Amino acid sequence: MPRILLAPMEGLADNLLRGVLTSIGGYDWAICEFIRVSGSVLPVKTYERICPELLNGSKTVAGTPMRVQLLGSDPHFMAENARRLVSLHPAGIDLNFGCPAPTVNRHRGGAALLGEPELLNQIVSAVRAVVPVDLPFTAKMRLGIDDTSRAVDCAQALAAGGIDELIVHGRTKLDGYRPPARWAWIDKVRAAVDIPIIANGEVWTVEDFVRCQQETGCADIMLGRGAIADPLLARRVRGEQTGGWEEVMPGVAAYWLGVRHKVVPEHAGGRLKQWLALLRRNYPEAEVLYQRLRPIKAAHDIDAALVSAGILGELTLAA
Repeated sequence: MPRILLAPMEGLADNLLRGVLTSIGGYDWAICEFIRVSGSVLPVKTYERICPELLNGSKTVAGTPMRVQLLGSDPHFMAENARRLVSLHPAGIDLNFGCPAPTVNRHRGGAALLGEPELLNQIVSAVRAVVPVDLPFTAKMRLGIDDTSRAVDCAQALAAGGIDELIVHGRTKLDGYRPPARWAWIDKVRAAVDIPIIANGEVWTVEDFVRCQQETGCADIMLGRGAIADPLLARRVRGEQTGGWEEVMPGVAAYWLGVRHKVVPEHAGGRLKQWLALLRRNYPEAEVLYQRLRPIKAAHDIDAALVSAGILGELTLAA
């Protein structure tokens, strides 16, 4: 059975949603949202805020190992922050060379570095020097900035720097999240390096998963937005018998209760609607709920609507 991994998704899959998805099941390990490294060594509280799983043995509430991702362009500070992170006993360390967000790229972070293979190698080599050999050490990259011409160079630079495995998102920075993912290019990268490659990008269904394996030559797949749109996808891939909305609904309730405790009331509703907007790709019940909640602003009114819809019980909400 291939490994199925949960992708880091900035602004989408925080610890609450990671906890729900891994509780539903099917994942071997996951990566948290990136921690931005600039010109300092970050305090411990920053790591624990972005990856609260560190306080639980670097595992989600369901026991899924959670690796921590660093993003930055300075080899020295990336290494020093990795050194501090090692002291917090993460399940693994990952480096982000794939984020396409303009605000990140303007500060030479994420996918913006894919035009500089030499710098990629320097960053990885510096971090490798402080990461124990028994701690999983990976990187995640896209295929390039505007085109794929340096994809192999970048992958080889990262591999030479000492990572154990490489996750490749089959798009360039310019591609953003527009389909299709360039799975054939992931296969070219895989053939050019001597470390394991994990494929990522545009896997929404079991059929997509199988085709991605075939076209990339990769057994192991990282699920991103497809996992959020169908929380049962990883288990479906594993051939398990799964239910439908009735099996997903308790996760929606658990997520909302977590959001209500974590997020200020005026922002809470947006978080739930964001997830429902993806869930409705696969679940008609999510579409109905999304349309019902869409005009509602106040968190306490959303509470009432979820109780009325049978998602939450009065006693659960009171607790």
